[in-house]
Amino acid sequence: ELSANVTKKCTIAGALDGEQKKQKVTEIKAGIDDAESLIRKMDLEARSLPPNIKAVLLAKQREYKSDLNNLKSEVKKLVSGNAYASARDELLESGMAHSLTASADQRSRLMMSTERINKSSDRV
Repeated sequence: ELSANVTKKCTIAGALDGEQKKQKVTEIKAGIDDAESLIRKMDLEARSLPPNIKAVLLAKQREYKSDLNNLKSEVKKLVSGNAYASARDELLESGMAHSLTASADQRSRLMMSTERINKSSDRV
């Protein structure tokens, strides 16, 4: 919900100019700060849970972090206003975000497989 709200504000801010745009960017940055604090709380809470639940929640949390990083890059583009630089950053960051997501997925699968192996070993 918070992510959708910030994304909507980014879209609106793209159409604005001058002081209105600055005000909207300030609102967006406040929303991003709230999201970062929420993700930190989620991380602390997830780390205190049993390993089988923790793995799933931490994978979700990594997805949220990736979304948040994408929103941060959108805000940077809004602030900079430089079309060439923002296009270049988008290309570079999208590749990095994709590799981070793939890495998180691989790690999640590996942790689940390890957990299954451990359970099988316990049964044997």
